[in-house]
Amino acid sequence: MLKNRLPPLDPLIAFEAAARLLSFTRAGEELHLTQAAISQQIRSLEESLQVKLFTRSHRAVQLTNEGREYQHTVAAILKQLAGATMDIQNVEFAQQLVIGCDQSFASQWLSPRLSQLRQLMPAVTLRIIASDDYNESQGSEVQVAVMHGDGLWPGFQTLRLFDEEVFPVCSPGFDYDLAQQDWVSWLLQAPLIDLADSHWNWMNWRLWLGGNNIDQPLGNRNLQLNSYPLVIDAACAGHGVALGWRYLVDDLIANNQLVRPIEQSLKTDLGYYCICRDNLENDANVVRFRNWLLQQFGLPIET
Repeated sequence: MLKNRLPPLDPLIAFEAAARLLSFTRAGEELHLTQAAISQQIRSLEESLQVKLFTRSHRAVQLTNEGREYQHTVAAILKQLAGATMDIQNVEFAQQLVIGCDQSFASQWLSPRLSQLRQLMPAVTLRIIASDDYNESQGSEVQVAVMHGDGLWPGFQTLRLFDEEVFPVCSPGFDYDLAQQDWVSWLLQAPLIDLADSHWNWMNWRLWLGGNNIDQPLGNRNLQLNSYPLVIDAACAGHGVALGWRYLVDDLIANNQLVRPIEQSLKTDLGYYCICRDNLENDANVVRFRNWLLQQFGLPIET
């Protein structure tokens, strides 16, 4: 048990001061204790460790080899503890906005625009929880989130940002010439990069083809990844054709890292929503973030 292996904190503080100053008297002055109190705490620590830390003479103290080695560790740990304490105290009193979202939105849309958001809220500490696990991206710490779904989240205020529209994408260097002649045959034989995850309402190739009235077997779906950012990275690298969500891949298309080999797409009743807890709807930072999102997607700002 860790508690049984550690000495009390007060003797460690006394030891660090005495070892740094090489004086029990000056250590006492720094810690507002008597020289006798410092001496007693050092003696208590030595008895606990069963190691002699100082050699004592009439007018001075010196560290033993064991004491000098112990000093390095104790001083470093106390400094780290003091720093961590200051950090957590500063976070408690600073303005903070905790934003939740899935990895797709965080990687493909939010990350490239973080500088804009930081300029809008320079005094606010932004904490982003990007996870495809809803227990994390909608956890108790999250104040506002951008989520994919049907808009039904009990206990949350919801605002639809954009509809779900999905279409094939691939690298500009990928061979898609035949897609212009017969896109169905080309797609059924092309190497398809699929998203394999546990979310029933996230699009995959079988759902997309079925939504476009294509029920033929897929010829080449031998690359499956459980992370959408990895799916898109694989498509950019030329490993095959992936499904691209509107807005999430728009920047990559604009930068010519991806292309749409065919015009066909699939729209669903789902979409991406800005959601916040009922009791935080009027929080100033939540409102600023929500209005920024509305502006980014060309929607009227709520008043």
